[in-house]
Amino acid sequence: MLSFCYSVSKKCLSVLAGASFSFVAAADYSQHPLAAGFVDEMVQQHGFTADEINQWLSKAEKRQPILDAIARPAEKSKTWKEYRPIFIVPTRITNGVAFWNEHRAALARAEKEYGVPAEIIVAIIGVETNYGKNTGSWYVIDALTTLAFDYPPRAPFFRSELVNYFILTREQKHNPLEFKGSYAGAMGYGQFMPSSYRNFAVDFSGDGFTDIWNNPTDAIGSVANYFKQHGWQTGKTVVVPARLTKARDALLANESFNKVELPSIKVRDWKKAGITSTKKIARNTPAIAIEFDGANGLEYWLGLQNFYTITRYNRSPMYAMAVYDLSLEIKQAMRKADKPSVGAVH
Repeated sequence: MLSFCYSVSKKCLSVLAGASFSFVAAADYSQHPLAAGFVDEMVQQHGFTADEINQWLSKAEKRQPILDAIARPAEKSKTWKEYRPIFIVPTRITNGVAFWNEHRAALARAEKEYGVPAEIIVAIIGVETNYGKNTGSWYVIDALTTLAFDYPPRAPFFRSELVNYFILTREQKHNPLEFKGSYAGAMGYGQFMPSSYRNFAVDFSGDGFTDIWNNPTDAIGSVANYFKQHGWQTGKTVVVPARLTKARDALLANESFNKVELPSIKVRDWKKAGITSTKKIARNTPAIAIEFDGANGLEYWLGLQNFYTITRYNRSPMYAMAVYDLSLEIKQAMRKADKPSVGAVH
């Protein structure tokens, strides 16, 4: 998933660029100063041999574009009015309808088994990879070793993902040098990180291999399971529009405003703080209050549990809103496509 997308300051990048990492020029991560400790962990804790880990690390290459890309995620560099048009476009809606039509049975089964609406599953896959058309061109082993060994701001996270990657390829009996994904090592239609794959991916097709790279059915089931395991509430609202009733400065002073955390402040309490829903909603419903810089100016929303669940896929509230908006557009387009034409012969 894209929850790894955090910005890093120019100062951090300059320090990183200036560090004496000349040893990586040979593109042999088995010789990296941190490699020995990693190999020892894989041998002692996970039952690999030193030879096989060293062999794989020796094939991994440092990729500077990966380090550049992770420093400038769209969620950190764009406003909502700039971010939304990236995903809410006619072609992505049309492609979403086509994907839904092609995989109706799998989506219906996933919705029934996991309680996650088909349009949300389709929208996630649409936002992540344009329905499998752009699943990433980086070798996963290059991405994860580059970030685990040469990206200090988040090295522990990516080191853990590298561990999980080697384990999952062993579990699935595949060569770790073969899989491709995003610049951060996210894989397949739904862009699962290795730990998410191991914890939440499912063999929804029942063929013995959980193939999120090439099997849309497995990808659909995996996304649905991920959402269920992260608290999706079947049939519940995702987000509701809101408006200010007090000065904006007073609302912004609330330390919980614009923070994506488990909803704990109830709608009635947000109303007291100065933001109230413009749609009917139970007063004791926990919510997250969010401000977006939209095309028509500042806009306000109350995100509920399902909104928070979407942010477990990517922690940006703009991402969650883009997924939700796209899901609505796709669902509406599906209804129009399924509606019989006036005067049609039956």
